[in-house]
Amino acid sequence: MISDLWYKNAVIYCLSVESFMDSDGDGVGDFRGLTRRLDYLHGLGVTAVWLMPFQASPGRDDGYDVSDYYNVDPRYGTLGDFVEFTHAAKQRGMRVLIDLVVNHTSDQHPWFKSARSDPDSPYRDWYVWSKTKPKNADKGMVFPGVQTSTWTYDEAAKAYFFHRFYDFQPDLNTANPHVQAELLKIMGFWIQLGVCGFRMDAVPFVIAEKGASVPMTPKLDFDMLRTFREFLQWRKGDSVILAEANVTPDENVKYFGDDGDRMQMMFNFHVNQRLFYALASADTAPLAKALNETRPGYPTAQWGVFLRNHDELDLGRLEDDQRQAVFDAFGPDKSMQLYDRGIRRRLAPMLKADRRRLELAYSLMFTLPGTPVLRYGDEIAMGDDLKLPERNCARTPMQWSGEANGGFSKAKKTFLPAISGGGFGFETVNVAQQRRDPNSILNWMERVIRMRQELPEIGWGDFRVIPTRDKAVLALRYDWRNNAVVVLHNFDGEPRETAFDPGDKDDEPSVLINLLADDHSNPEADGRHRIVLEGYGYRWYRLGGLDYLLNRTEI
Repeated sequence: MISDLWYKNAVIYCLSVESFMDSDGDGVGDFRGLTRRLDYLHGLGVTAVWLMPFQASPGRDDGYDVSDYYNVDPRYGTLGDFVEFTHAAKQRGMRVLIDLVVNHTSDQHPWFKSARSDPDSPYRDWYVWSKTKPKNADKGMVFPGVQTSTWTYDEAAKAYFFHRFYDFQPDLNTANPHVQAELLKIMGFWIQLGVCGFRMDAVPFVIAEKGASVPMTPKLDFDMLRTFREFLQWRKGDSVILAEANVTPDENVKYFGDDGDRMQMMFNFHVNQRLFYALASADTAPLAKALNETRPGYPTAQWGVFLRNHDELDLGRLEDDQRQAVFDAFGPDKSMQLYDRGIRRRLAPMLKADRRRLELAYSLMFTLPGTPVLRYGDEIAMGDDLKLPERNCARTPMQWSGEANGGFSKAKKTFLPAISGGGFGFETVNVAQQRRDPNSILNWMERVIRMRQELPEIGWGDFRVIPTRDKAVLALRYDWRNNAVVVLHNFDGEPRETAFDPGDKDDEPSVLINLLADDHSNPEADGRHRIVLEGYGYRWYRLGGLDYLLNRTEI
């Protein structure tokens, strides 16, 4: 059973094929280019690659408007290229997850074209229609300020169709059993081509009741998630679903399942938002509370822990004053904000490229309860281009070298321009330059990832927050199979001295072995450890004697 739970101690790397590496000089990344860069990802310590949408699409929403679920967008290559990629990843011991975008399709999908053209079409009921515009059509938009309605009139259909997202993305009627059967068929298709799981987009909307008379708080069909889980594990026993569901802690168990029979993984948005509040305010109390509120209810459940992703940093569930504190610290200008709820910047410019704060943030990501999910380019502290619209500012080409287009492409024009000039331009921020610098953020990241993979206690173990009497310092202890790990983080820019009891069960207090340096900590007479953390400092300790490596229990 343990071997099937590979995700418990994984390091996931999210990338867009479009923006990673162009092999043929057309200005767009492709699977051949990505395959060439797998050794780079393997060397970084990545164990699973999550691909953003790459299926055929008009490309109006960065591939999230799918027009053919069973094919690769020709710009990125062929199905053969995709299989070559998954095979090459498997050779390196790396698994592949792909986005599963089944809440909606593109309005150019053959299903929708058929549905809108004929009321007797077999696909008519695959979408959600209304003869009149519902009264709540101006409510519930996913992109407020950009969308004005969730219902749009279609001339050909002579009816309104429902869309939670953009008006070119009609929602699928996922309650229709024929649609559900098709979703399983889609998952089975990609599993056969080497995929090990899916990051399911907008899960609450996938399972929500839809229709003109549905209230603003619709019923959710959680049995659908159990069906997805059972199908995948029947097809491939160790396949997983990583759910995107920004829900409250009391709703989490419904997605994981009362008996652990629904989603294996979910992104921890609740912790993510309070993590950024802690980074902005040096107050870790809400973060510690969020960690305790989101303990998985059963041992196979796992959180996906992240800092920034391909969307905006959603702050919608923070208190008003907390949200404003994060805006003031990391996105004070309106041009940096999006949808009245979030920040659209990448992490490095948010933290003003302060190496101390960057290390603190990533140290946190790798040591919070769950599986770390790293975004492409974050390992070299890539920046953003706020001149680009909406979320495109953080979706620019990967910066491989100081060559034209950052070494991403030899084309004269790329799908989005590579960031050039200033503090984050490819001329100064790139993989090639950082590989040569032993003190670069890239080399630091490689060392940290290597150490994280030697600490299964974090992915597998139970955790508890250790009291420190200092709201700026967060201390966590993990226990698993008679091994223990303690991690400390100082969210303040000034040094802090903290004294704490790591909670030894033995009669004699243990030495804390520093896993990233040589300044170990010996207990004082009262059994407490007194440690000085520099501004934005962090420590990773193993609890025990210096011979801990000889006595470790392996997975």
